Amino acid sequence: MSGVGPVEPGEGTRAWDVPEADLTPVPEPPRGRFTRAHARHRRAVLAVAAAAVVVLAGGGYLYATRPKPEPGPEAPYPSQAVGVRYLGPAPRSAGGPRGSFGFVVELSVLDGPTITVPRMTQPYAGLSVRTDPRTPFRIGTDEPRKIVITMRVTECGKVPESAGLPFLDVTLRNTRAIETHSFILGERYAQDLSDALQVACSNDSTSSPNA
Repeated sequence: MSGVGPVEPGEGTRAWDVPEADLTPVPEPPRGRFTRAHARHRRAVLAVAAAAVVVLAGGGYLYATRPKPEPGPEAPYPSQAVGVRYLGPAPRSAGGPRGSFGFVVELSVLDGPTITVPRMTQPYAGLSVRTDPRTPFRIGTDEPRKIVITMRVTECGKVPESAGLPFLDVTLRNTRAIETHSFILGERYAQDLSDALQVACSNDSTSSPNA
């Protein structure tokens, strides 16, 4: 009887058939002077980077825990920071409208930031008012500002024959608030206004001065 027996492994197909020299690990090449210097430089760089991280972390902590500055003083309300002074009648301009007259006042900022004056009015329905300079205008703390207030009688029946305690309504605005405040200008202003109204309406106290 014939047959094929088990196949024998070929030469070099088993581990014990590999020559001993082929299994020896390859030795690491010797480290030269350049390699050692590079390693030292790398360690130095890593140390500096680590120190920088520590410094930055410490600086961030100090910044976060620093004392907060005290807030500055709040600006005063504009009505408390403005002074108004009556200076007297304004010079009459030639050729001005009939029934018109003017007064000069001085506005000054006593404290705080610059103040804007958006509007100036008076309480009598029979009088119109305009200012020079025209509103809105600004007032700073550097020096007072003179304002010429020109009034014109539009209806004599709606103005008093004698202004007992007249005042000006002035709207003021600064960085804190906007207010409308009534300023009483004193007895001298009351007398000058009464005299001007009597002259403007001397012909007929019940009619318009333009009639």
